Amino acid sequence: MPASITVLSTGGTIASTPGENGATPSKRGAELVAAVPEIESYADVEVVEVVQTPSFDMDRASLMKIAEYTHTAVDEGADGVVITHGTDTMEESAYYMDLVLQRNAPVVFTGAQRRADEVSPDGPSNLLTAVRAASHERFRSSDGVYVAFDEAVHAARDVTKRHTSDLSTFISPDKCPVARFTRETVRIHREPGSRSASVETTALSADVVIVQSGIGVGARQVNDAIEAGVDGVVVEGTGLGNTTSTLGDAIADAIEVGVPVVITSRCLGGAVEPVYGTPGGGETLRSHGVIEGGDLPAYKARLKLMLLIAERDRDLDALREAFETDLQ
Repeated sequence: MPASITVLSTGGTIASTPGENGATPSKRGAELVAAVPEIESYADVEVVEVVQTPSFDMDRASLMKIAEYTHTAVDEGADGVVITHGTDTMEESAYYMDLVLQRNAPVVFTGAQRRADEVSPDGPSNLLTAVRAASHERFRSSDGVYVAFDEAVHAARDVTKRHTSDLSTFISPDKCPVARFTRETVRIHREPGSRSASVETTALSADVVIVQSGIGVGARQVNDAIEAGVDGVVVEGTGLGNTTSTLGDAIADAIEVGVPVVITSRCLGGAVEPVYGTPGGGETLRSHGVIEGGDLPAYKARLKLMLLIAERDRDLDALREAFETDLQ
């Protein structure tokens, strides 16, 4: 019996067509599925329109709506869910879903780097890979959220977009894809399943900002954030998770007034680790009470912190524990 897969359409390049003022999402999900008749060999598909937006303009309300529709689809009998989405923020949406998914079913994001009207569009192949993954018995036997692109399937926690236009844009730094699909078979490299510690809320009401360190960066970003009354700050540090001395002092001030600060690294691979002294060194930041973001990039750590603040308020010890217990 074929798997039952629900495709949630949210826009992006895969659904875009050209226009006088630039390309915009206009194709409906049913059109995308109809363009890939091979899908019928793997699953019975139902298509649901959720939003129609380029992913660089994806907002919190739309992301929470995607989560709601995903839970509903599984509750109504779907064996898996495929979400068509723009590539710019696909890894953020996928990681958010990996954190909030409360159903035992695979969710696979996919999209395209080229529109259907361009030479050699990749959307049809990516959509087929996503459906094959969502309907495959090894994925259906466990929960988890993935990104399917260029015949590879990546775990949501690990995946990142590495290139603006390459068709093989998605990679998993320090790790390999969960699986690769060929014309007829699948090669499983890692056991499918979620690699994120889940949360009990889908709310993205917390105001969390990202601050970047670099040569000569001062305290203004953090000071302005505190003055504006933000709920949390994620710092994209350098190397092992270090900042300028001035920014380090500002981080200490933020923590002193009860604003949680998570430190991450701008490096593509590796995890933060406190080693250095001086006011902006990782060891000093730890002594101030900074929360270590592990190997999460800043934009994923921001989503996690937003959800955790909604769930646990600004309890620094509880927030730190939640980050430390996340799977690496």
